[in-house]
Amino acid sequence: MFSWLGTDDRRKKEPEMFQTVSDGLKKLYKTKLHPLEENYKFHEFHSPALEDADFDNKPMILLVGQYSTGKTSFIRYLLEQDFPGMRIGPEPTTDCFIAVMHDDTEGVIPGNALVVDPKKPFRKLNAFGNAFLNRFVCAQLPNPVLESISVIDTPGILSGEKQRISRGYDFAAVLEWFAERVDRIILLFDAHKLDISDEFSEVIRALKNHEDKIRVVLNKADQIETQQLMRVYGALMWSLGKIVNTPEVIRVYIGSFWSHPLLIPDNRKLFEAEEQDLFKDIQSLPRNAALRKLNDLIKRARLAKVHAYIISSLKKEMPAVFGKENKKKELINSLEDIYIRIQREHHISPGDFPNLKKMQGMLQSQDLTKFQPLKSKLLEAVDDMLANDIASLMVLVRQEETQKPNPVVKGGAFDGTISGPFNHGYGEGAGEGIDEADWVVARDKPAYDEIFYTLSPVNGKVTGANAKREMVKSKLPNTVLGKVWKLADIDKDGMLDDEEFALANHLIKVKLEGHELPSELPAHLVPPSKRKIAE
Repeated sequence: MFSWLGTDDRRKKEPEMFQTVSDGLKKLYKTKLHPLEENYKFHEFHSPALEDADFDNKPMILLVGQYSTGKTSFIRYLLEQDFPGMRIGPEPTTDCFIAVMHDDTEGVIPGNALVVDPKKPFRKLNAFGNAFLNRFVCAQLPNPVLESISVIDTPGILSGEKQRISRGYDFAAVLEWFAERVDRIILLFDAHKLDISDEFSEVIRALKNHEDKIRVVLNKADQIETQQLMRVYGALMWSLGKIVNTPEVIRVYIGSFWSHPLLIPDNRKLFEAEEQDLFKDIQSLPRNAALRKLNDLIKRARLAKVHAYIISSLKKEMPAVFGKENKKKELINSLEDIYIRIQREHHISPGDFPNLKKMQGMLQSQDLTKFQPLKSKLLEAVDDMLANDIASLMVLVRQEETQKPNPVVKGGAFDGTISGPFNHGYGEGAGEGIDEADWVVARDKPAYDEIFYTLSPVNGKVTGANAKREMVKSKLPNTVLGKVWKLADIDKDGMLDDEEFALANHLIKVKLEGHELPSELPAHLVPPSKRKIAE
């Protein structure tokens, strides 16, 4: 009799099946989220509708910073070649947004042509008008780095008198548009000028909802002494703390990202380590791209739901005939109370709500009587998407990660330290003595032998208990000492001979000097007499 009830219930409980994560995201957006956005004018208030290219495009990195902080030089450093339209100089040189992307032929596509290309994820930038499009280009070139990622270079943020001259378009709004769609936002600072101008503060606030994507680079750090660098780093953290206004500390990478000689080479090791950390972060982007798009869709869905509640609440309060203008003013002024009521009624976190002042400003130009009342079916579709379909997509994300070969960014600067003696940590820590013919542990073995013979060896070996009493004097945690034992006990007999004991002490020394222990013992650390066993 009520068979239709059963099918509807079944449809809700069984999530949709998708072939790929990208196809799944597209279908969910078009069928479940887009109808809700369209009905409640989400695109007019927050963000334009998403298109297929937004789900298919490569991971993107957005570079933001004041003029002459080295944004364009940073891109050139990564690519290890010039790109079309590139200009570098101490004055504000880059006056355009430049999307640096891969193509078999080198060339430049102007903004107006770029926003009508359905294969590029830039069509919705059309809304910012000609003033912006005349300052937007795509530089294409064949480069191995760009096969995995795209980079967006931005005009230098101005300070002083310069920032009072209008750009002709809403600079912060354009950056916010990009921030929603990119995988990583890199804020560059010059170690010589940390003053954060009003325009830069406005930009950082525009990126407020995307803190998880932000990384900070303190560039040109080789140009100042170590003592000054410590002061500059502290000042930068203090300034960022005031603007970003979160209890968490933003990750700041210190270095000099260009291919010129270091002016002050004292901190070379620090710069190398920081560069490797940043490169690892960038190289992980292709692997995490699907997860980032999924995360952004969830964020968008939560905002769209809250927006629907706000719009429908305003519609409900509006009179049918008389006193519309007065009521509109009253509702806009009391929007904060409406927020609180919606939070209470629908158990929504305050962090999910759009900026109050921005929302009040946008409502001024809207006709509240044309807003739509609450349609539960549209909201149920989005709830079903968040509760069921997203979970099935998460499983698909993991499957795609295991099936595909590990995708990392290759080429350019990323290949510079992959192997050979300039690999990070080469010849240090556990890697010390890697190129030497003699066993590196032999240097200190006489000192270790003296300790060895005080531990009552039997048949040339000390027991685990006796070795432990000596090893714990290092004050290293048991977990670390356990790893040292596992690496040093090569013949796995639960005892250490003089060579194994010397090796254990060498590994303890490596750890005490601040280096990491290897997961497997490198060939050059295996004692000469044990090399056949290790094989």
